[in-house]
Amino acid sequence: MKVGRNPELDVEWVCAAREAIGPQAKLFVDANGAYSRKNALAQAEAFAGLDVAWFEEPVVSDDLEGLRLLRDRAPASIDIAAGEYGYDLLYFRRMLDAGAVDVLQADATRCGGISGFLAAGALCQARPLLLSAHTAPSLHAHPCCALSPVCHLEYFFDHVRIEQMFFDGFLQPTGGALRPDLSRPGLGLDFKRSDAEPFRIL
Repeated sequence: MKVGRNPELDVEWVCAAREAIGPQAKLFVDANGAYSRKNALAQAEAFAGLDVAWFEEPVVSDDLEGLRLLRDRAPASIDIAAGEYGYDLLYFRRMLDAGAVDVLQADATRCGGISGFLAAGALCQARPLLLSAHTAPSLHAHPCCALSPVCHLEYFFDHVRIEQMFFDGFLQPTGGALRPDLSRPGLGLDFKRSDAEPFRIL
């Protein structure tokens, strides 16, 4: 869930989310870099009491020292994650060299396609460190199956809505997991040009 827009209400809202989903489901929060370092650390301590397992971009992702501070001092039960804006291997390497994250995020739509995503996975495997695919689930499902450091794939509603509108072969989760359709070639996706035509920008 998103946090950070109203920091004074975040703990209350995360508490409501925890009550809604119950104790068994994992609860992840994403601040999109909204907090200062000290505020993020205080929020992490409060979130830990609500069994939050994941704190994404508690501070801006370019603040590697701040991310490292959170990784070192936040409760051990919370993984610190960032990296979704990475577009080349140097970005990911700087983040990993700084010890800034417990889980590196990468997005094939930003980091050089499947090849860039696989390279980010290789960096994680060499550490070793976990990798999380950022959104675009139908695009990431196949390469995620090829990478041992992958811990999960973000299933973001807006991306799924677009995939469903414009692509035949988009993947639906079953039992909380995505499985590539091995009966379809490549990534299993076919662009629906006629459905996309009304959105063409000339």
